[in-house]
Amino acid sequence: MTRIKIAIAGIGNCASSLIQGIKYYRDRESKGAIGLMHWDIGGYRPYDIEVVAAFDFDKRKAGMELSEAIFAPPNCTTIFCKDVPKTGVTVRMGKNLDSLSEHMKEYDEKYTFVPSDKKEPTKEDVVKALKESGTEILLNYLPVGSEETTRFYAECALKAGAALINCIPVFIASDPAWAKRFEEKDIPIIGDDIKSQLGATILHRTLADLFRKRGVELERTYQLNTGGNTDFLNMLNRDRLSSKKVSKTEAVQSVLEERLENENIHIGPSDYVPWQKDNKVCFIRMEGRLFGDVPMNLELRLSVEDSPNSGGVVIDAIRCCKLAIERGKGGVLYSPAAYFMKHPPEQHTDDAAYQMVEDFIAGKRDD
Repeated sequence: MTRIKIAIAGIGNCASSLIQGIKYYRDRESKGAIGLMHWDIGGYRPYDIEVVAAFDFDKRKAGMELSEAIFAPPNCTTIFCKDVPKTGVTVRMGKNLDSLSEHMKEYDEKYTFVPSDKKEPTKEDVVKALKESGTEILLNYLPVGSEETTRFYAECALKAGAALINCIPVFIASDPAWAKRFEEKDIPIIGDDIKSQLGATILHRTLADLFRKRGVELERTYQLNTGGNTDFLNMLNRDRLSSKKVSKTEAVQSVLEERLENENIHIGPSDYVPWQKDNKVCFIRMEGRLFGDVPMNLELRLSVEDSPNSGGVVIDAIRCCKLAIERGKGGVLYSPAAYFMKHPPEQHTDDAAYQMVEDFIAGKRDD
């Protein structure tokens, strides 16, 4: 099989986990798919992915070899594969239209972004880099709240003819105008806002669906999250949270038999705790009524390393996107989006979305 050539915008913790994972699973081929939803998708294994271009605006990463940049500050995720080989890819200076919140400048450099003084690229510069590197898929791993910068890279993908996987809560695939543009150019897109393998959103959705199936009336619920990576620091600015809250809240509302009033559901990042680093702690509470209108409540605490938790999902999304390219399918990939993303253009239950993506992989759905 040929390698799947991807470019990454944003060399943060998630990019670090993904690149470590590509090497990790090459070394574990004989041991199979531990920690993955699929070992083989269309003949592509987890390690059949090659990063051919990378962009970041932090001065500690721009200009550095990619295999070194993934371990540079402020990255703080678990290092589970230390011997990542040199990639031959130098991290290019990235665009920063709105990726750095003003309040982050007040924090120590080890916790926050440090913008490079190098000249930022134009759209033409990025398009040229994507084309010359042979990029097939552009992966958006920018900081939460990067609305304008995400649109910049989406434009670049369209002009370069590269598919887009939008891993952050900026609405591109789920925006009909953007979706139409990718469809018109026959370019695949998967989005928006990547789900974790087993994270707060998928767990909350599963419990909400269980309440519905077992006849328990859900009256109110919250999901509170704390963490110590740059995303949590970034989201201390509540103005950057609007799309994130919409994405996470809608993911739960969509599986309820009846939507809860806004006052009875609260889902979103809650606070930044520096010593947690990339560990995310989630607290879920659900209150409802059982047989005889008798009240009950459920409380749950989940602790996960945030960035590796989405790595396997992204590896599947990349391979599904490659299948679409090979099949000549452009526009929104509804089945992968429904299963892999918190805010897809079409919400489905997880059981339905699972079957949809299995059918897509098998070639039974062309989306």
